[in-house]
Amino acid sequence: MKTTLLVMTLNEINGMKAIMPKIKRDWVDQIIVVDGGSKDGTIEWSREQGYEVYVQKKKGFRHAYCEVMPLVTGDVILTFSPDGNSVPELIPDLVQKMREGYDMVIASRYLGDAKSEDDDPVTAFGNWLFTKTINILHGGHYTDAMVIYRAYKTQMVHDLELMDEGAYRTAERLFFTKISWEPLLSVRAAKRKLKITEIPGDEPARIGGERKLQIIRWGGAYFFQFFREKLWWR
Repeated sequence: MKTTLLVMTLNEINGMKAIMPKIKRDWVDQIIVVDGGSKDGTIEWSREQGYEVYVQKKKGFRHAYCEVMPLVTGDVILTFSPDGNSVPELIPDLVQKMREGYDMVIASRYLGDAKSEDDDPVTAFGNWLFTKTINILHGGHYTDAMVIYRAYKTQMVHDLELMDEGAYRTAERLFFTKISWEPLLSVRAAKRKLKITEIPGDEPARIGGERKLQIIRWGGAYFFQFFREKLWWR
C-alpha cells in the first residue's frame, strides 16, 4: 500500500516552515504540495526543499484535488493542512489504520479527548450541525464529517464520483462560492456503508496566514448538497 500526502497551501509560508520539517519523508511514499497560487514565497520555498509542487489552475479546493489526481501515485490519499491545524505526528497513525483495511480514516477534532483550538462558537456549532445532519440523513456514525485531515483509498475518488461537476454545480451557483469535497466524501462513503473509522486528532491554532472560511456561503452550499444527495445520488 502506497500513500500520497497532499499538502494544501495558499499563502502558508510561516506554517510550511514550522510544520513541514516535522514530517518525516519516509512516513509516506509521495508528497505533493498543492498550491492555490501563493504570493508569499510558499511555492518557491517548497521547491527549494525538494517537494513536488502543483499549482492549480482553477480556484477552489475541489478543483485543486481534481487537477492533481493524475499526479497521485498512492493507493491512499492523505490530505493535510500545513497551517498548524493538522498535527503532523498523526500521519503514521492514519497510515497504520489504513493498513488495517479501512476505506477511510478521519482525524476527528471531537472524538474522545481531542479538541479544536481553532474553533469559535459559530464554527463549533456548524461542524456539529453538519456532522449530525450527515449522520441522520445518510446513516453515518461520524463525530467529525467535515475535517480535511483524513486518509482514504484513492479509488474512492472514482467510485464515489467525487470529480463529477454535477454534484457541486447547483450548490455553488446558488451560494456564489466554491466548496471542497470532504463533506460529499463523508456522505457518499456513509451511504455506501464503507469501512470507516476515526482517531482523535487535536486541531491546534493556525500559524500565520489568513483564515479562509466562508461560513454563510459554504454552510448554505453544503446543506443544499446534503439534501440533494438524499434525493438524487444512489
